[in-house]
Amino acid sequence: MSSLFITFKIAAANLIQHGRRTLFLATAIAAVTALLLLLGGLSAGVRDSLVTTATTLSTGHVNVGGFFKVTSGQSGAVVTGVKALKPIVAQAVPEAAFMVERGRGWAKVVSDTGSAQAGINGVDIVNEPEFKNVLTLTAGKLEDLARPNTIMLFVGQAEKLGVRVGDAITISAQTTRGVANTIDCEVVAIAKDVGLLSKFNTFIPAETLRRLYQLREDATGAIHIHLRPQFIDQSKQIAARLRSVLEKANYAVMEPNSQAFWMKFQSVNREAWTGQKLDVTTWEDELSFMIWTLALLEGLRFVLLIILLAIVITGIMNTMWIAIRERTREIGALRAIGMQRGGVLRMFIAEALLLGLFGTIVGSLVGALIAFALNAAHIDVPISVQLFLMSDHLRLLVAGPALVSGIVMITAITVAASFYPALRAARLRPIEAMSHFG
Repeated sequence: MSSLFITFKIAAANLIQHGRRTLFLATAIAAVTALLLLLGGLSAGVRDSLVTTATTLSTGHVNVGGFFKVTSGQSGAVVTGVKALKPIVAQAVPEAAFMVERGRGWAKVVSDTGSAQAGINGVDIVNEPEFKNVLTLTAGKLEDLARPNTIMLFVGQAEKLGVRVGDAITISAQTTRGVANTIDCEVVAIAKDVGLLSKFNTFIPAETLRRLYQLREDATGAIHIHLRPQFIDQSKQIAARLRSVLEKANYAVMEPNSQAFWMKFQSVNREAWTGQKLDVTTWEDELSFMIWTLALLEGLRFVLLIILLAIVITGIMNTMWIAIRERTREIGALRAIGMQRGGVLRMFIAEALLLGLFGTIVGSLVGALIAFALNAAHIDVPISVQLFLMSDHLRLLVAGPALVSGIVMITAITVAASFYPALRAARLRPIEAMSHFG
């Protein structure tokens, strides 16, 4: 223990003695650490915003949806027999925090001055506790969506239709039996756009949607299962288990397909069956058309990680070679007074370890402060970026584990980069090292 303490003491003294070089390398390591932390925070922030917003507005972490076919060539996104189905789902998924029913449909929304095609979501606003947490209203009250024949729009939709809170609009849709039906609704709330999902989603009371599509009380579009936070990453395994349970309960279940439900109509309509088939999906399946942005961010982060770490490794190795050359006679003197090769190796490794720890800790603190400042500034992002960020401002999520992993990883790389030069220094013969000039 005392020899290890002496080794670190000598290493610290050497770093202080060569302060300019130490400061330069530590600054480079800190800059790389801060940059990687910010890139990771951006990726985590986008993922968190997407998951939180999307799993509240349009999907659960796991979903039991499906299709009902009156004829083999015409289907509707409908689940029947919900009262009997929900207890089975609840028992099969003990990881669930809560479940909600959500109506699904696609219809034409018509106002006095315009029209638009939109996804119609039937919600029970009273029983959806997270719904209001992801929306910012610009007009109206979300609570009014509990009243029948009401509708909530997003700003872009309201502008296109030319409506305000209190105006009436007509929703026109085709039922699962192919009958055209309309219903008049009052605009009771308008919310800020939240990216791509707000371009085609509208919300009406679940009972209003049932009347629009002439569905029974025991029918809905899907059961959204919201998992407790620690189980969200296990959504695929939970979906597979739930699919097996439903099959054993004699439900007809569709094969796994990583697509959003509305992308499956064409293939479902080509299949020669009638009646009900359930479809168990995850949030990743339902958001497959936009989740590529996360893969793109992760890919960019990986490329930058490789480039930056290559720069750090090259810089550390070159600096170590220079340090060894300048200190060759010093190494010879240490060997002459009894320091073994292992001691020389440990001394240089200790220098790299101290340098890495100092640089990464400073870099992590700087990165965290920058992330905090950017979040506090609420920097607006362009509309084109909002489509995929699910937010109108930049948000970085820096968690404690990310800080620790960054410090450990880059410090380990710093030590690894110094190992070969340190090994070469340890192999110097005392006589040759002491007689070295340069």
